[in-house]
Amino acid sequence: MTEDFTADDLEAGRLLFAGPVTFELGVVAMGSLPDATLPEVAFAGRSNVGKSSLINALTNRHGLARASGEPGRTRELNFFLLGDRARLVDMPGYGYAKAGKADIERWSKLVRDYLRGRPGLTRVFLLVDARHGLKDNDRAVMDMLDTSAVVYQVALTKTDKLTRAERAGLVGAAEKELVKRPAAHPRVLPVSAQDLTGIPELRAEIALLAGKMGG
Repeated sequence: MTEDFTADDLEAGRLLFAGPVTFELGVVAMGSLPDATLPEVAFAGRSNVGKSSLINALTNRHGLARASGEPGRTRELNFFLLGDRARLVDMPGYGYAKAGKADIERWSKLVRDYLRGRPGLTRVFLLVDARHGLKDNDRAVMDMLDTSAVVYQVALTKTDKLTRAERAGLVGAAEKELVKRPAAHPRVLPVSAQDLTGIPELRAEIALLAGKMGG
């Protein structure tokens, strides 16, 4: 992965996340969204895929995003400010059948409306548990993103649970599948919030996006 980024890219990512990072607000309705004045990077994925843990690892701030072993805990769009440069958005997890049907429909509509109509949304990082690979509900979200022309990039989480060979095989399989997806970024990022695999590269990717959109 590192060969895809220059030393300057990696340093820009380090500096972006070494600066102020604060929780801004949680949103349960489109009318409560903050003004779209900054580039935004959103994190989507199945319930319990590790979105909150990854955000905490990226920012090196334990407890910034509420991580829990209980699937479906994130029930709103949570916005985090990276100084005055960009926002991170922690999205509700999908695929958690134990939640009430009305709650699932409400959360799903909020996510769809945000993804389809948010100015400044530069990329969605679609988190996929590396131990399980792409599932049908991941592909359903990819279908929606393809239709909405929202660029997304797959990040395989919890790669510390795999051998290097297993990880390489999953990355290759995912990249092969994504070739057919019109809105998919071709590069798959293996990451781990535990041993910090891929964290510098993911920071660099976000810094590049913030720079392009922020001028």
